[in-house]
Amino acid sequence: MILLRGIRRRNVKLLIDADYIVYKACAAAEDEIDWGGDVITVTSKFSEAYKNVCRDITKIQAQFMWDTPEVVLFFSDSENFRKKIYPEYKGHRNRKKPCGYKRVIRELDKHYMIELIEELEADDAMGIYATANPGHIICSPDKDMRQIPGRLYDMKESTLIDPVEGARWHLIQTIAGDQTDGYSGVPGYGVKRAVSLFEENGYSWQTVVDAFAEKDLDEDVALMNARLARILTCKDYDPINRRVIPWTPSSGYRVDYGTEVQDEKAG
Repeated sequence: MILLRGIRRRNVKLLIDADYIVYKACAAAEDEIDWGGDVITVTSKFSEAYKNVCRDITKIQAQFMWDTPEVVLFFSDSENFRKKIYPEYKGHRNRKKPCGYKRVIRELDKHYMIELIEELEADDAMGIYATANPGHIICSPDKDMRQIPGRLYDMKESTLIDPVEGARWHLIQTIAGDQTDGYSGVPGYGVKRAVSLFEENGYSWQTVVDAFAEKDLDEDVALMNARLARILTCKDYDPINRRVIPWTPSSGYRVDYGTEVQDEKAG
């Protein structure tokens, strides 16, 4: 059980990345039947899938010190704004959703608060919600969520992400890339090498640009990777016009303790 001091339990919500929970439960509830010849069918035990989703949500709630904290379930839209930036984004992830996926979500909608924002991933919706309403707890195993300031429960332990740490993680991922999501960052770099580079040269946009330049990649490529890597906050989204505000650093952008995040400007 996780003890969270200094948080008012009555006001705290658990912001849960429900995409992977529902996907996992529905995939486990599938059965394949080979009828011979060309016919193979896939069936799903809906009740089993739904029961397993509810069980996983309850397990997350049980990790915290108060009884049944309120949860908000976040899902990704079928469209993704990042594909407009880079059409190959998650291009290798063309898997169909498992049987029963949509039906389970419809059933969850009857019993839980659900958030899904047009053209955004669940990660972005959580980032926007958490930064617009500080004090809630993000529950996600995705390392990308280390960009968002606040409390993060990664399904193993709870940590507090400060604004500088979050902004630095964004720069690290810009250089390291993410093969799972299909953007490469700077060729030859991983997280460890990126961290070493920043520790030596400073956590600045210029360090990012220089790293890309060493591989004959210009600043436009660096900016594309930064926008793909960034998890949206409330500053990155216009809810009235329902549009993403492109992240755009100034040439002097840097992230330091004491001075916090410097010279970030809206796109």
